[in-house]
Amino acid sequence: MTGAKKLLLLFILATGCFLTSCSFKEKSKSPIEKIHEKLTSMENYGCIADVRFISNKGENTYKTKQHYKMTGEYRLEILAPENLQGLVTVYDGQKLIQYNPRILGEVITEQPESESANEIFLGAFLKNYLQSEGVALEVFNHNSENYTVLEAVIPDGGKYLATEKLWISNKSLNPVKLVIYDKEGKERIIVEYLEFKYNVNLDESVFRINKSNSM
Repeated sequence: MTGAKKLLLLFILATGCFLTSCSFKEKSKSPIEKIHEKLTSMENYGCIADVRFISNKGENTYKTKQHYKMTGEYRLEILAPENLQGLVTVYDGQKLIQYNPRILGEVITEQPESESANEIFLGAFLKNYLQSEGVALEVFNHNSENYTVLEAVIPDGGKYLATEKLWISNKSLNPVKLVIYDKEGKERIIVEYLEFKYNVNLDESVFRINKSNSM
């Protein structure tokens, strides 16, 4: 075989391999596929979020620092308003403990679990979303940025906790806002995420309370 024929053969083989690889090249994933992968691979998260509770008597807003594990443990610290600053609530998987440095100096008490309080966490939404049947999905555009909106039903949520929607940025894949509605479709709880990090490095001491690590 002459040198020219060898070069021609190599060119044909290389071209064939290139075309074959292109035909099997994975298609780019859609935003909902990327979001689904991000959420389902989440083991924990840390965030700063404003949480607004709306009732027939008025509204209350709290700036919070949250750490949450998908196994259910969480830590919630109030950053504002000032009169509640430093209040820490921790669930270690078995009991709910609250630390309040403003009552008689430092007080640690065990509290009953609250389903409504649990619903403010992204992990609770994800659990409800994966269990919901016929969940809705829509795309929302704001200031030239696209968001995917996921909707879920809250099982046994009662009159005031019926459904919820989560807005997620298609660009960053981070949650932006979580809204919980009552049976009449009125907003009852709004969580706006100011900072959010997936799968942060969490020490187990985060989910324990004592006077030395509460501040």
